[in-house]
Amino acid sequence: MTGIYDEARLALHAIWTRRWLALAAAWGVCVAGWLVVSQIPSRYESRARVFVQMQTLLPAGLTGQPQDQNADIDRIRQTLVSAVNLEKVVRGTDLANTVASDRDVADRVASLAQNIKVTSTQDNLFEITTSAASPKLARTVTQKLIDIFVEQNLAGDRTQTSQSLAFLDKQLATRQQQLQDAESKRADFQNRYLGSLPGTGSVADRIGAARAQMAQVDGDLGAAQSALSAVQGQMAATPQTIAGAGGITGGPARARLAALQGQLADARARGFTDAHPDVVALKSQLASAQAAARGEPTGVAGGGTGNPLYLSLQSMQADKQSQVAALRIRRNQLQGDLDLLNSRLTEDPEVAAEQGKIERDYQVLKDQYDQLLANREQIALRGQAQSQTDQVKFSVIDPPTTPRVPSAPNRLLLLTGVLLAGLAAGIGGAFALGQLRATFATAPKLERATGLTVIGSIGEVVTRTQSDLRAKHLKIFGGATAGLALAYVLLLGIEFLQRGMAA
Repeated sequence: MTGIYDEARLALHAIWTRRWLALAAAWGVCVAGWLVVSQIPSRYESRARVFVQMQTLLPAGLTGQPQDQNADIDRIRQTLVSAVNLEKVVRGTDLANTVASDRDVADRVASLAQNIKVTSTQDNLFEITTSAASPKLARTVTQKLIDIFVEQNLAGDRTQTSQSLAFLDKQLATRQQQLQDAESKRADFQNRYLGSLPGTGSVADRIGAARAQMAQVDGDLGAAQSALSAVQGQMAATPQTIAGAGGITGGPARARLAALQGQLADARARGFTDAHPDVVALKSQLASAQAAARGEPTGVAGGGTGNPLYLSLQSMQADKQSQVAALRIRRNQLQGDLDLLNSRLTEDPEVAAEQGKIERDYQVLKDQYDQLLANREQIALRGQAQSQTDQVKFSVIDPPTTPRVPSAPNRLLLLTGVLLAGLAAGIGGAFALGQLRATFATAPKLERATGLTVIGSIGEVVTRTQSDLRAKHLKIFGGATAGLALAYVLLLGIEFLQRGMAA
């Protein structure tokens, strides 16, 4: 411990003997460092927090655009610091006084883009941080950004909707005129080439429709012919008359009874059940006719009475024959139409090709017109919804702050650091110079350095004049040291004063 103590004393002695060098080095480093610190511009940060809420009265299917809330919020965050908005900020704040050309505006916009940060603290909560050379400018820029965004969302969507409707109206008018021209061309072609042909549509469509109807008629004709053959087979096995008992014939009541029995047989042959209203009515009439026939006197005749079932089958045969005849006429008509269409297609295939082109063009224009009309209705509905509510609700949670302390640089810390660096440079320089020069402050140190025994040492004799001179130099050194400390305190005071004036 004694050795360390002695070494410390020797080091302090070496520094003290070169104190003027240490003081000069400290002043030089401090002055240079404080000049550098004073040239660093101050930056003030203004912060604001805003809440963005996306809302709409319509579901996603009626707005014309998918409702992706995260994408909309991210779009808001990006457009908030777009070049267009930043240019409005430059021209709407004190920055406009520092620009004289479009190039200056572009430079200010680029600088603002680097000094403005929009961070998402939560899903819908954003923090806007603006860094500027003065507290007032930082707050003004932040407030201007918020004002621009609110203004854009109040009028931007409605303006866009109006522009979209105007564009769609123009397109609809154009498509409507084109569609009318296509309809006129289509009607003229129909009159010139297809007016005498049966059916509607193109030649190929008419041929397809005729073939479909022909297949249907062939099926109906086959079924009618089968039913006619069945009725004819039943008639072949049914006698035309029924012999009376002992050749007895009746009067009008018995004739009416026979007619009613024939009608009942005909109804059952048609498939009517006993619950059918016609069958029920026939049975009621048949009961009264039977009662009247029993009270009617009978006579004797050589022949029999007509078979009611045979008469019914005759009626059914006539009905089926008429159906078969009508279906054959319809089939012949369809076959004639089909032959005519095929002959027209064979004779002039270019007409069919031209009609196909006309029909395709017409259908394309009609589809485009219908799609544009549907889009216009959707946009108009969305515009009505926007007129009743704001799509984006923008709430300022924390208004822009007015900073009182610069965010950068930390001058208090830098000034203190420069002072400490100056003191360290002065002390270090004096100590290093003492180590380089071979001087010995004590006899033991001389003995260790030379390896020789030091017999004794003679103390320095200081005269009164020298003592007064040293005291004067010591006062000057103390004043210079105090001046360094006073300069540091003065710089701190200037810094606090500038902060107060800036606030």
